[in-house]
Amino acid sequence: MSRYDAAQIEQKWQEAWDKADVFKATREGGKPKYYVLEMFPYPSGRIHMGHVRNYTMGDVIARYKMSTGHNVLHPMGWDAFGMPAENAAMAIGGHPKEWTYGNIADMRGQMKPLGLSIDWSREFATCDPEYYGQQQALFLDMLDTGLVYRKNAVVNWDPVDMTVLANEQVEQGRGWRSGALVERRELTQWFFKISDMAGELLDAIDGLDNWPAKVKLMQANWIGKSRGLQFAFDRVDGGEAIEVYTTRPDTLNGASFVGISPDHPIAKALEAENADVAAFVAECRKGGTTEEAIETAEKLGFDTGIRVKHPLTGAELPVWIANFILMDYGTGAIFACPAHDQRDLDFCRKYDLPVIDTFFALDDNSPVGTEAFVPAKTDKVRFVDHFAGLDIATGEDAIDATIDFAEKGGWGEGVTKFRLRDWGLSRQRYWGCPIPIVHCDACGVVPEKKENLPIRLPDDVELDKPGNPLDRHPTWRDCACPSCGADAKRETDTMDTFVDSSWYYARFTAPRADTPTDLADAEYWMNVDQYIGGIEHAILHLLYSRFFARAMNITGHLPDSAKEPFDALFTQGMVTHEIYVTRDENDRPVYHLPEDIEWTENGARLGACGSPVEVIPSAKMSKSKKNVVDPVNIISAYGADTARWFVLSDSPPERDVEWTASGADAAFKHLNRVHRITAEIAEMGDATGQGDDDLLREMHKAIHEVTGGVESFGFNAAIAKLYAFTNALQKSKAGADAKRTAARVLAQLMAPMTPHLSEEIWQLLGGEGLVIHAPWPIADPAMLVEDTVTLPIQVNGKRRAEISVPKDLGKDEVEKLAMETDAVKRALDGKAPKKVIVVPGRIINVVV
Repeated sequence: MSRYDAAQIEQKWQEAWDKADVFKATREGGKPKYYVLEMFPYPSGRIHMGHVRNYTMGDVIARYKMSTGHNVLHPMGWDAFGMPAENAAMAIGGHPKEWTYGNIADMRGQMKPLGLSIDWSREFATCDPEYYGQQQALFLDMLDTGLVYRKNAVVNWDPVDMTVLANEQVEQGRGWRSGALVERRELTQWFFKISDMAGELLDAIDGLDNWPAKVKLMQANWIGKSRGLQFAFDRVDGGEAIEVYTTRPDTLNGASFVGISPDHPIAKALEAENADVAAFVAECRKGGTTEEAIETAEKLGFDTGIRVKHPLTGAELPVWIANFILMDYGTGAIFACPAHDQRDLDFCRKYDLPVIDTFFALDDNSPVGTEAFVPAKTDKVRFVDHFAGLDIATGEDAIDATIDFAEKGGWGEGVTKFRLRDWGLSRQRYWGCPIPIVHCDACGVVPEKKENLPIRLPDDVELDKPGNPLDRHPTWRDCACPSCGADAKRETDTMDTFVDSSWYYARFTAPRADTPTDLADAEYWMNVDQYIGGIEHAILHLLYSRFFARAMNITGHLPDSAKEPFDALFTQGMVTHEIYVTRDENDRPVYHLPEDIEWTENGARLGACGSPVEVIPSAKMSKSKKNVVDPVNIISAYGADTARWFVLSDSPPERDVEWTASGADAAFKHLNRVHRITAEIAEMGDATGQGDDDLLREMHKAIHEVTGGVESFGFNAAIAKLYAFTNALQKSKAGADAKRTAARVLAQLMAPMTPHLSEEIWQLLGGEGLVIHAPWPIADPAMLVEDTVTLPIQVNGKRRAEISVPKDLGKDEVEKLAMETDAVKRALDGKAPKKVIVVPGRIINVVV
């Protein structure tokens, strides 16, 4: 009997799959299609256990769908542009292109041993000119339809990396790569008009039935629909009125000042003529534009000297420039009601401005102190002389009444706004998709001609200086105007890398097409039936992908049916590991790799010196904490099937899974056991046994439960049933034919999780062809019906035994069998029971 040699088995079957082109996807009539996609990785150079878990989950679904008769598309690519490559190239003195493609080759080499059912013929990287050239064509089409435009905007600026940062790239007020304090800067930027679709994107969330509820909520909150009041404060000096928008117009009587953004036109006009204002505004621009930066920064203000009239009372209110007001939300101006807004209250306490309580909770009439009273819209409050005649009302009632009052009085208008801002896509860096625009002194902003695409990045760039290398590359930057032929300059901004990942799912349907998509292929393969990825991408990546699907529909690159690109979404948990720490002479933590730890009776020790090691509970695997497990080492030691089995079996896939050496070892031993059992069955003679029906019944139960587990992403539950089925197979007294039938089904049921071992078992047991081509087994409903039922026996309320009886056995026969059990006989000790109660199908109670 051959032993389980994972390395030999896995190489053998991967070569067989490659030779047979098993996973190559082609359009095919007569089969339903199924498109499964995991979020593609950034080519950092090493795969990690999170990759293994993510891509194994997708692989289980893809292989299962192939077995159930679907035509499956399961592609792989690389999210390859971005600043990390530039930083790495500068650190090692190389080129981002060489670093990126080298990492892709390394990671592809690490992933292929996992035996993933990927159509590698469709592979691409977003830094391939063939890919980003089509992205440039898509940009031009979106420009033609008004989905792209250019304007001045205040952005987050990293003064070290010298590039614009998206809000999510600002962490605690600092650039995510450089660590520099982010500043506000006004630049001319390119934008996608995503805000025009805010209402549609929000309304469509309700139709995403197979998305996690928490992801849908996060998307809805990010889009942020609100209804409020827009009105103007007239200036005392007769200047242009100041428009404000508020979602709490019911607090208007509590207004103590009007605040404007440092980037408001009034502030800019004052800045040009007043040195003090200019200095203050310059100080404000040192902060970032993120909500976190604004909330945590010290509140700063400057009294402009301008006064405005309250629209109801006529009272004069001061106008302040405030650093916590953004120009790109609402109108860039607010009225401050400090009694009912904490930020306004902090500001007013600092500058000794009035705090006017406009209403109070029914059970609290105390004055406002250091905390603002901010009622929810559903809270009931009592109003103090409310202008709309309200006394007691909920916040929602008050808001509606106030808007109605303003509209009837002709001084305000109810307006619906969205938190979602247009998507600024300009980035001042080299390693990104060039924006296909030319700037001509005569013609202005000119789109490049499509026949000139792709506009390729130059290879000969200098990365040793701050700023965008494309600005310093005259032979690339200087060009002829596509319109008039005169000397002109290329746009040197490149696109945000979120653009690259917002349409790749569509490109996979025809990755070699000479247009962004081939519409026939897109109509066949779209939508993505199952999308899998981390919860950290729940907002922007998914929202931008939803926007791009609509934009590609408008530009003719996707059908109407693909406006929502992902029919089902699954967000998997992380792979975690314990952290091992010692302390240096200054009591600073020193982290150690798992393989450096030895376990003794006295706990964890550092193998090199025997020093005791502090063990910190499992956390996300992190290079800095050295609690990483290298998948390559795991595959070398145990095989890919063991790694796959473990990451699927330990916990529900939406939760974190803790990697342990003991768990991996147990998974390996189980697969050895499966191989041994099935090899023994393969060598059995043809004798029949007495337990054929029992084993076949267990087999059909396994088919039913494993199928349900896979279809519901309950992989751990499916594996638990496979453990039980393996035990039943080993213990069964059935004959060779029944055992071979059951073992072949075991191979099929394990195939999505452990494809190599399953192919080996299938071959050992005489299965025809490849197990991946074998139709998925179907459970016989008749075999799922239980003929017997197990009944617990209680004596004086304490469980003593249990018996299995036919389901239709009468009460008298059940009672007779119960009384004959040894446990009941001992309890009765020769006496007659006082009472025996048989609850059919549930329990037997004996009262002594």
